[in-house]
Amino acid sequence: MAKSPAEMKAAMIAGLQEKTGKSLEAWLKILKSSKLFKHKEFMTLLKSEHGVPHGYANMIALQALQSDSHTATDANALGDAQYSGAKAGLRPIYDAVLASVKKFGKDVEIAPKKAYVSLRRSKQFAMVQPSTATRVDIGINLKSVKPTGRLEAAGSFNAMFSHRVRISTPADIDKELVGWLRKAYDDA
Repeated sequence: MAKSPAEMKAAMIAGLQEKTGKSLEAWLKILKSSKLFKHKEFMTLLKSEHGVPHGYANMIALQALQSDSHTATDANALGDAQYSGAKAGLRPIYDAVLASVKKFGKDVEIAPKKAYVSLRRSKQFAMVQPSTATRVDIGINLKSVKPTGRLEAAGSFNAMFSHRVRISTPADIDKELVGWLRKAYDDA
């Protein structure tokens, strides 16, 4: 009888020490300390620098990406990096947006990327991006809402969003903006 995917994964983990000389936990520590974030980067490191066979490298990389401690650390590092240096003064805006969005529900997923932070539910409904040293742009998916005033069409800003709002101070995170974000969240 063929093994299930879970049984195959368990067998690979059990054989990891023998095949690679290290346990899964040891490999996860190596990846965490590498400061790499992507599957391909993990694969390259494991295969070229450590000689891990492709199948095992893939399994280790996938485990690292699913590990809460690894992704939480990386996510915090990515978010912190966006609001450092010349853009450090924008951090209160970012914090105010996140504080407002977190009130929508426990299903809000905050997913920092290299240059922006994605706000998701079942799908992405908004994003927060420090665009200049003095401005944060918020991309919002509001397909059924016409642009008006500061809720402008996203245009060339980002094709994943229908609208953009430019924010310069935490005071710009007002009821109107939170209302647009809430509608996008509800529609997601």
